[in-house]
Amino acid sequence: MAPTSSHPRLRFLVHKHAARRLHYDLRLEWDGVLKSWAVPKGPSLDPADKRLAVAVADHPLEYGTFEGTIPEGEYGAGAVMLWDRGTWTPLEDPRLGLRKGRLRFTLHGKKLRGAWDLVRMRPRGGEEQASWLLIKERDGEARTGRAADVTARQPGSVASGRSIEEIAANAPRRSRTRARMPKPRARARLAARRPAVLPAPRKAPLPRRISPELATLVTHVPTGDDWLFETKFDGYRILARVEGRRARLLSRNGKDWTERFAPVAAALAKLPARQAVLDGEMVVLERGGRTDFQALQNTMRSGRTDRLVYFAFDLLHLDGFDLTRLPLIERKRRLEALLAPLGAKSPVRYSAHVEGHGEQAFRRACDRALEGVIAKRKDASYRPGRGTDWLKLKCVESQEFVVVGWTDPAGKRTGFGALLLGVYDRRGKLVYAGKVGTGFDDAFLKELTPRLKRLARPRSPLAVPPREKAHWVAPSLVAEVDFTDWTRDGRLRHPSFRGLREDKPARSVVRETREAPPKPRVGRTVRLRRAHVPPAERGRATAPPRASEERVAGVVLSHPDRVVYPTAGVTKLELARYYETVAARMLPHVVERPLMILRCPDGEGRPCFYQKNVTSRVPPGLAEVTIPDLEGGPPSTYLRIKDVRGLIALVQMGVLEIHVWSTVARRLERPDRTVFDLDPGAGVTWAGVVSGARAVRDELERRGLKSFVKTTGGKGVHVVAPITPGAAWSDVRAFARGVAETLARVAPKRFVAQSGEARRRGKIFVDYLRNGRGATWVAPYSARARKGAPVSMPISWDDLTAGHRPARWTVRTVPPLGDRDAWQGIARVRQLLPPAEAGRPDVERPIEPGRVRARG
Repeated sequence: MAPTSSHPRLRFLVHKHAARRLHYDLRLEWDGVLKSWAVPKGPSLDPADKRLAVAVADHPLEYGTFEGTIPEGEYGAGAVMLWDRGTWTPLEDPRLGLRKGRLRFTLHGKKLRGAWDLVRMRPRGGEEQASWLLIKERDGEARTGRAADVTARQPGSVASGRSIEEIAANAPRRSRTRARMPKPRARARLAARRPAVLPAPRKAPLPRRISPELATLVTHVPTGDDWLFETKFDGYRILARVEGRRARLLSRNGKDWTERFAPVAAALAKLPARQAVLDGEMVVLERGGRTDFQALQNTMRSGRTDRLVYFAFDLLHLDGFDLTRLPLIERKRRLEALLAPLGAKSPVRYSAHVEGHGEQAFRRACDRALEGVIAKRKDASYRPGRGTDWLKLKCVESQEFVVVGWTDPAGKRTGFGALLLGVYDRRGKLVYAGKVGTGFDDAFLKELTPRLKRLARPRSPLAVPPREKAHWVAPSLVAEVDFTDWTRDGRLRHPSFRGLREDKPARSVVRETREAPPKPRVGRTVRLRRAHVPPAERGRATAPPRASEERVAGVVLSHPDRVVYPTAGVTKLELARYYETVAARMLPHVVERPLMILRCPDGEGRPCFYQKNVTSRVPPGLAEVTIPDLEGGPPSTYLRIKDVRGLIALVQMGVLEIHVWSTVARRLERPDRTVFDLDPGAGVTWAGVVSGARAVRDELERRGLKSFVKTTGGKGVHVVAPITPGAAWSDVRAFARGVAETLARVAPKRFVAQSGEARRRGKIFVDYLRNGRGATWVAPYSARARKGAPVSMPISWDDLTAGHRPARWTVRTVPPLGDRDAWQGIARVRQLLPPAEAGRPDVERPIEPGRVRARG
């Protein structure tokens, strides 16, 4: 039967599922989810066969492409085959049919076609799930006898051609019939499984951006033979990128400081290499080899750059080869050879080290009034983010603090008296840490005072401000401060100002705590093996496996070196460190919200599965939330995040995507967001998506709602309007539908409010179905299970431009983006959902295609 104009074709599929018992799952797309029935014997083409179909929980639309294996211990564990798929057309109103207990529809699949009925049976005592009958109607697609047994005649997958046994065994797709050599990436993974061998340097293009590896502050010098020790420099961390005869110098948060350090850039351009990426520290050398951060700042202000020295301590890329997987000791050997031709008087110098004798190295550094030492594992590869391969030991207590205000000067002093300081806690709140009134010279007082006044604000940015007269500022400046200790109430003892840091965002400043260093490894050595490789990269390094556990935010992470994004080389530990870094911004948008999670036990590119219901013990940082069934069925139990430990626990569970409800657990039936998912069809450019998002924003503004925008980590964007809780789910959904239909009516060449590939071609589908009860949307800052480890990034409307493509925001590029939080004010917005009739305006108006307005 042909579809009617009022009922577009929707997706359907049938999963063949080898769980405890083999069965088939019929899934029909409706209301933004896949309505699902478990059919134990599978469908039959004989109208005389009435097959039992048990209604089960709705599944997300994304589950419609899943084929693979659900791991043991999870709900529905076993092999899952995509047995059939296509579209379906309701023959009567589906809402009325589901309510009354008879659903009539036509299937347009590879194996199932024609008209079908789902008929609900009367519930019997003790039944928790509604039982239906799946019946084939009598038409040209009906069959009898053996011809009706479609599951036996066509047992394989419509997606891969595999049998259920082959899927369970993880066999390759049938289309790959010829035996082939593994691709280079696969060979590298196989080599990495051999515990004592690391692969040779990989050919790779010069990376556009690298996040630096960071050190963890520890209580004492680590013991064991697998550490080397370098001087801890007191300067700016700089990544040097050399290409051709040009060098660029980048700060740790990605700012280009090449012009500031022009002599060093000129020296790096003379390196005997076509391409290179070096890691090091920009300093000013004082007597006795000391480095002084304040002297560096004075040098930069004065414009005198002849005292600058760049100490390089790592080599990450050289002439088309990625060196980050090599052991540190091998990378340093190559770095030393690369820098040798520059000579001892060059402003680019090699950072020497000692192996072993860590206690003597640390004591000698403190005796010479140096900053301290950095301990590094000799056999470790280069891993961006903060971990335990690099440890820092300080002779003097010092760290960064956020400037939150100033006091008036006293006596003959000009400018200001003292700077008030703060740090962010784990909940993202700014807490007071004391004030510093020493360490400033007259020139700095004169320079900083106008900056403070430009940043002045009437209210304190602190969660609990101190009781003293002060002038408050927006929390954007970061100060480096020496001190002797912390008081019991979290204040600094004997602080002394050292300078302002421009290479660290204020939001990343937390109180540093000393940790115990890792225990020494037993029976592990580094072996080097020679192999035939290109002349520029002679020498294949081998190294022992890393320890099997790491601790992030107090959560034990097993197998931290497991690669979860093969296309980007991102490890499980790196993903956990990413969430730890963005937790202060992400948690306000995910805490206490019911979750739907995408679990990928073997990483991106391998079979994944969505999970809503809790099926095992809930780890710390997560909790349960009970979701009542409004139709009288048994309640469901979902997960919710409590704090940063919950984010790391999800990584430990193999979660690559975090999706949330538009409400929190304590008020399930009162949503606080209305979400519009702009999904571009074939032929729509990113510029078209940008223009479409601005049109949605303008439409919401016309109805009195301020909105925010974020990328989805894919092709589209989410436009999100916060609303004061009060409206019911049905009201929010009706409003969102009215907005989508209005856009589709007044700009039919640009927007469509109904799903379906054919309808969307060249248009943007304004998906309003994310606003229903139980529907979810990908959380802000969540990673996505896609190539390159992209994330769903909240951005400002000013940053939503044709030039800022979503691919720029990944797990590796988000942390150093700076201290600006585009969604910082979303929690303070108070706005009611407009009345239902506002969803259908009386007059039609054109939507300007290129309309751009700079708004928050």
